[in-house]
Parts: sequence; structure tokens; C-alpha cells
Amino acid sequence: MSGKRIVKAREGIERTRLYPVGDAIKLVRERASAKFDETVEIALNLGVDPKHADQMVRGVVNLPNGTGRTLRVAVFARGAKADEAKAAGADVVGAEELVTAVQGGTIDFDRCIATPDMMPLVGRLGKVLGPRGLMPNPKVGTVTMDVAAAVAASKGGAVEFRVEKAGIVQGSVGKASFGEEKLAENIAAFVDAVVKAKPAGAKGTYLQRVALSSTMGPGVKVEPGSIVIAQN
Repeated sequence: MSGKRIVKAREGIERTRLYPVGDAIKLVRERASAKFDETVEIALNLGVDPKHADQMVRGVVNLPNGTGRTLRVAVFARGAKADEAKAAGADVVGAEELVTAVQGGTIDFDRCIATPDMMPLVGRLGKVLGPRGLMPNPKVGTVTMDVAAAVAASKGGAVEFRVEKAGIVQGSVGKASFGEEKLAENIAAFVDAVVKAKPAGAKGTYLQRVALSSTMGPGVKVEPGSIVIAQN
């Protein structure tokens, strides 16, 4: 975004003000003026230090209105489970040959699922899949025998979240075209999931700051309490 466009997009947004979630969504949507349907992103500042194991925040949330994006899903499975994955709509299914392809740099998927018996094989891909946030993990339902349900969830709006070094959780909560009500429902579901994932070691205020933005737009600070009200 050019400097002039940034200045124009920021007009009408008070940088220090905390907006009720409905007002924040409206401001974000009004400024989503790109030629494509911009993604609406949420960022949560949490009162945790992820360097400590008992303060790690991780999970998955099924957004009630989906993400507006079609994910390509890969499944590491053999035999009947591979057939189930294909029938459920997985885009890429395989075992050793898929591991070889990924090791060779072919990663044409956005979500990765594996049956438990495949994990010793998939574990070799940690250095490739880990940095991309694609490594299957039982905590977020991507290491499972129920591959059909996992594929359906991934295709239907399941969003993984994980706290970053600075104590920030970020995620997509839909598209600007969704409208205010659907975005509000998705935002409430996302925040609710992160709040429920509060780790045992978290001290003090857990949910400290919330901000919304679109792909090309400026950030808008949100009053956290207004989201809690929205989800009740």
C-alpha cells in the first residue's frame, strides 16, 4: 500500500481508542478497498511467556461461518484410511511417496493431517513442515484415525492458532465480504477458543489487547469486553 493510501485508510481511526467490536469491524470493512476480497485478521496480545512450557497457547477453532478460503489438505495415510481421506475431499493423499515429494520441496497444501501410525515417517519432515506451521499435531486434531472428520473440519473453517514469541496469537476470521454479523460471530468464536486455551502458568491479565485489520488495511484496536459480550 502506498503512503498516501495508508494515510487515507487511517483517517477516522483513533489510534489509542478501543472500539466496540461492531464498530471495529465496520471500520476495517470500510477500508478494505483492494481489488480482491481482503481477509480480516485478528491479533491477540496475551499475558503469557511462550518460552515456558506451562504458558504455551495452542489449539484449533471451527469458525461458525468458515474462513472464506478453500484450503488444500494433505493426508498421510495408507490403505483404507487413505481411501477415506480421498472420499472426504483431501487434495493430496500418500505415504512414503508423499514424504519424498515434500522432502524434495513439493508442498502444495495448506493443512496437513496424518494417522498416528504415519507419524514416525512424517516426523522426518519436522524441519520442512514445522517452520511453516504444517506439522500434524494431536492437540489440534491433525493426528487422528478419523481422517474424514479432520478433512471436513479443515475444509469447513477449522483454524489453528499458536502463540508466537511475543505472546501474540494471530488468525484469519473471514473475508471483508462476509458482513458485520458473520465476522462478529467468527471473532467471538476465535477469542472464546483462545480464552479457553488459557494455560495453567498464565499470570495476571490473560487477554490484554485485541486488534483487527484487513489484508491491506490499518489495524483497529478493539475493546476486549465487547467481544465477550458478543459471544454470550
